[in-house]
Amino acid sequence: MNTQGKPVTSLAAVAYEAGKPLSLEEITVDVPKAHEVRIQIKKTAICHTDAYTLSGADPEGSFPCILGHEGAGIVESVGEGVTNVKPGDHVVALYTAECGKCKFCRSGKTNLCGAVRATQGKGVMPDGTSRFKNKNGEPLLHFMGCSTFSEYTVVADVSVVAVDPTAPLESACLLGCGVTTGYGAAVKTADVQKGDTVAIFGAGTVGLSVAQGAKARGASQIILIDINDSKKKYMNEFGATAYINPTKDLKEDETIVSKLIEMTGGGLDFTFDCTGNVKVMRDALESCHKGWGVSVVIGVAASGQEISTRPFQLVTGRIWKGSAFGGIKGRSEMGGLVKDYQKGSLKVDEFITNRRPFVEIDEGFRDLHTGDSLRTVLTFN
Repeated sequence: MNTQGKPVTSLAAVAYEAGKPLSLEEITVDVPKAHEVRIQIKKTAICHTDAYTLSGADPEGSFPCILGHEGAGIVESVGEGVTNVKPGDHVVALYTAECGKCKFCRSGKTNLCGAVRATQGKGVMPDGTSRFKNKNGEPLLHFMGCSTFSEYTVVADVSVVAVDPTAPLESACLLGCGVTTGYGAAVKTADVQKGDTVAIFGAGTVGLSVAQGAKARGASQIILIDINDSKKKYMNEFGATAYINPTKDLKEDETIVSKLIEMTGGGLDFTFDCTGNVKVMRDALESCHKGWGVSVVIGVAASGQEISTRPFQLVTGRIWKGSAFGGIKGRSEMGGLVKDYQKGSLKVDEFITNRRPFVEIDEGFRDLHTGDSLRTVLTFN
């Protein structure tokens, strides 16, 4: 059936309110306007950020909306002026856009793009309106410029990238957030070098992706820190050399900071926070080596939270920096990541611990909070 140029009905999981269950229902997805792309999502994964926004802790969360930002599918139709993708292309939705023209893109200093940031944060398309309506005709907001918890979605053309059609879409979807975020933080934001020492707070998909990036760069020590022992089984597969559970593995008067400083002869070259916990962010910074240690903040903290440390920690040479989407430019660099996956140098499939049909999305969110689950991939039938 030719759907181009017509609104389509789509199965979606609608988040009407924070803290309330998702509503599985049929919605209408409008025709893409100029510089917009309508994608038939085939595979989408559930990320902690989706759960975080649904919980109400996200300062940018707005409702009612369609969550989801780790998704891959096939372009169904495009609006006027779209030149980077065409109907039939296999694509990954990008929550971090890349226009190539704005001050950020031209700077060569960041992967943050200003093209759609303001409207994306408000849950609408660049023209200020939504492409989603529920059965009552009420508009539903977009999420992170992606909204992959809908069989059809509309994204800006700067927020989508075509990928090799031979790459499985269930693998490609994970490159839309978690794997890329962690791996990029190690190899691009931190630029870990051979022999460096690394500690990673949080052993989920992002943390383990940091580990594999650090391993690829030849780090000499890669220490995973997590309060959940069920994640320990993943350490060797992703390149970690040690695993510490701070609730069990510290001596009576020992802190995680003193333990790490002792293990590394003065502190780490690089630490990464993948938890979003501001107390953990402080520990990560203070575990860095005096004079040159760098701590990278990846985890997103809850609304109203602030980080703190003694200024002396920074005066004596430690650096605090942040990383979004691993510093990766989605449209120009995704192809390289897919190639790395295809040749076996980037682990992606290993993160898929659960597979479910899309209608089991609620169970998928429950998977997220079980001890050893990394990613649940949902399939639209």
